[in-house]
Amino acid sequence: MPKILITGVAGFIGSNLADCLLARGYSVTGIDDLSQGVAENVPDGVDFIQSDIVSPEIYRHFVGHDAVFHLAAKNCISDCQRDPVATSLANVQGTVNVLEAARRASVGKVIYAESSALYEGAPQLPTPESAEAPRSFYALSKAAGRLFAEGYRHSFGLRTTALRYFCVYGPRQDYRRSVPPLMSAFIIRLLRGERPTIYGDGSKRRDFVYIDDINRFHLQCLEDTRTDGGVYNLGSGVDYSVAEILAVISGQLGIKVDPLYCPDLPGEAIRTLADISAARQLGWAPQVNLEQGLRQMISYIRANVQLQEAQA
Repeated sequence: MPKILITGVAGFIGSNLADCLLARGYSVTGIDDLSQGVAENVPDGVDFIQSDIVSPEIYRHFVGHDAVFHLAAKNCISDCQRDPVATSLANVQGTVNVLEAARRASVGKVIYAESSALYEGAPQLPTPESAEAPRSFYALSKAAGRLFAEGYRHSFGLRTTALRYFCVYGPRQDYRRSVPPLMSAFIIRLLRGERPTIYGDGSKRRDFVYIDDINRFHLQCLEDTRTDGGVYNLGSGVDYSVAEILAVISGQLGIKVDPLYCPDLPGEAIRTLADISAARQLGWAPQVNLEQGLRQMISYIRANVQLQEAQA
């Protein structure tokens, strides 16, 4: 089977993707510097290399691989706003380094992560891939990475596919970040008997998509040449407010705690909603609804995160 390399393999999406590829029979190499991901996320069967994507030492690790998923990034928007220089180093220079490594190693294809943050200033909802309007430093760094990827495609013939993830959730979602992702933060706090934190008034709306649906499109990017050169929104095509998400989680847990309201975070969009027409035209569509996805995520947190905390 083909050999696949994943950058950011110790993160949420990268580790779930590695599981998916291994189950499919692919050989998987993973690179991560563990600055955000955690080693225990890396599945057994992955040839793991601890390294920073900014370092030229990664070049040799790309040799012999058929495709690369480039997921490593500095991705907390508030952290990126505070440190544009570090954001540029990780997300722009890091992406160029990955592209150059893939070119030198004659890798067949690079599938790389963009973000729905590229639509921060876009008024059109649902938002198509053509409506880019980045505002935050995180979004700007992703836009710069996209331009370099396009340059490598046009100048060197490197096959690329860009994936614009909306709010992906599921097992292993990183709850240790300075501002944890919404789903994991709510679930963990409620299970601990603590008040969940809402930034703003809870009216912001997000398009949430479950990790299993994302991985089905990941596989399509490897196995369907129609994705070559494409840019694809990956969301559910449905949005929910922060307050609605808290209500669903509270209902599933049977726990109701009044949230703690904090000042809104800088640089975040008021609403995200994906136009997923381009991905649908290839036969992909999300299959896991919000209630199903949250039940699976709650089961994972109860079986893993709570157990780890009890053993600490």
